Amino acid sequence: QVQLVESGGGLVQPGGSLRLSCVASGSIASIYSMGWYRQAPGNQRELVAVIITNNKSTTYADSVKGRFTISRDNAKNTVYLQMNNLEPEDTAVYYCKVVVPLRAFWGQGTQVTVSS
Repeated sequence: QVQLVESGGGLVQPGGSLRLSCVASGSIASIYSMGWYRQAPGNQRELVAVIITNNKSTTYADSVKGRFTISRDNAKNTVYLQMNNLEPEDTAVYYCKVVVPLRAFWGQGTQVTVSS
């Protein structure tokens, strides 16, 4: 089992920044990847960014490339999502996802609202 606790969401004006954090605990030795997804009202959940454990490679959704950065602190078992130049279209609930062999775990979600 892996437990995930997310934080860092909130209300920000367009052009502003937020940093999301997701702390993992439990059976974390076998984590394959950690990532962030988001879901806006009426939309399907979509990938925002993911980082692979063994080679630290990253993948981003086209809509966030150049604005968002995913990173991981292995010592703290934490994955971060630095979000800059936020746009109203980024408004959504953001979820942390951890993949281990044969299973995936989700955080509870944190709301990000971009509005003036």
